[in-house]
Amino acid sequence: MMDIQKYERAKKRVKELKGFYNHLKIFVIINGIFYLFKSGWLHPFMPEWFPKETYYFDWIHSNFAIWGLIIVIHALILNRNKVPFLKNWEERQIRKYMEEEEEEQKKYR
Repeated sequence: MMDIQKYERAKKRVKELKGFYNHLKIFVIINGIFYLFKSGWLHPFMPEWFPKETYYFDWIHSNFAIWGLIIVIHALILNRNKVPFLKNWEERQIRKYMEEEEEEQKKYR
């Protein structure tokens, strides 16, 4: 018989991976479209009133950098058990809260 806890952990991990890959996919698609705007490839398809000067799209680099940083953070969180600093921090926090709860229970005994 399959261990239900192992199955649930694996299911949660797959859900986290799927969320990260969807985030990465959206990042690539949206920023790809933004760079097509900036490069001028989409200008023939845009209405006349739409600004076509390249300086109008200078914010795209900032968007890419900030969103890229968010992707890196998402990846670190996803792989938190593989990054020693994050794993140790998580274990310390768990112990801290367990000790606090134990102290709180001792008060009322």
